[in-house]
Amino acid sequence: MTDAARWKATVYVGGLASLVTTGNLHDAFIPFGEISDITLPKNDAPNATDPHRGFAYVEYEDAEDAKEAIDNMDQSELFGRVLKVSAAKPPKSADEGLGSKTAVWEQENWLAENAVSEEDRAAAADGAAGNIDDRPEDPMQGLEGLDVAGPKPE
Repeated sequence: MTDAARWKATVYVGGLASLVTTGNLHDAFIPFGEISDITLPKNDAPNATDPHRGFAYVEYEDAEDAKEAIDNMDQSELFGRVLKVSAAKPPKSADEGLGSKTAVWEQENWLAENAVSEEDRAAAADGAAGNIDDRPEDPMQGLEGLDVAGPKPE
């Protein structure tokens, strides 16, 4: 299964109580389809007392099963806590975006989205040089009579 297909078949489960285990999640989510993996991220803080971070990822064999789980389990209750179940978002690459070690303008994605074409540069240069003839002399021209409020008399 490709990475894109895997993320379509993965659901995010948030709002978990600290008592929840992977076995509890498996039992709660198995009615919607075959589960291939459950990830319950551990708390990395040195003084953390909770066994996990309060969320999990449940990966199904089929993307339709994931949609079924989202429809049925979102806003449901598990161990006295209301669950937030939604489609999982793929993690951002460490080499792209604002959290990366390289400048944004040196990244290919940024350049592709924000590159200015030669036509746009020429139009901007014409505008800066004052070559645009369709601009009125007075910006208030044509606004006479707008100082009266209400419907127009007939």
